[in-house]
Amino acid sequence: MRCPKCGFDESKVVDSRPSENNDAIRRRRECTRCGCRFTTYERREETPLLVIKRDGREETFDRQKIMRGLLTATVKRDIPLEQLNGLIDDIESELRDNGIVEVPAQDLGMMVLKRLVKIDKVAYVRFASVYRDFKDVDEFNEELRRLEHE
Repeated sequence: MRCPKCGFDESKVVDSRPSENNDAIRRRRECTRCGCRFTTYERREETPLLVIKRDGREETFDRQKIMRGLLTATVKRDIPLEQLNGLIDDIESELRDNGIVEVPAQDLGMMVLKRLVKIDKVAYVRFASVYRDFKDVDEFNEELRRLEHE
């Protein structure tokens, strides 16, 4: 690890512990040349998740894109940002835990809807209206009736 002060290539680990959210190892290092102390984080290398769009294109899984959709659906709803982040974390964990590296966009949308309906039904309908691309009021009403029966 290169020292940020003098650029020397060798350092020794002084302290090592898990990061605050347990997704990395935090290491305090000391340069063996100048004695400068600095912190590094070691994370597991993960293969990127790919989303297969309806037209066959592939996109890298983008948490921010999902978050933008969720924020739009939850405007003026009292839903904490941490809960929305947790929803996305849960989806990403499920995909990675099951060894899935490619997921169809439709399946990803359904995963969001399945979790969102448990959080807020209004946000669910808002998200579903965009995700399912309702063509008219009848499709919207049908979704409301289906939601009412569940």
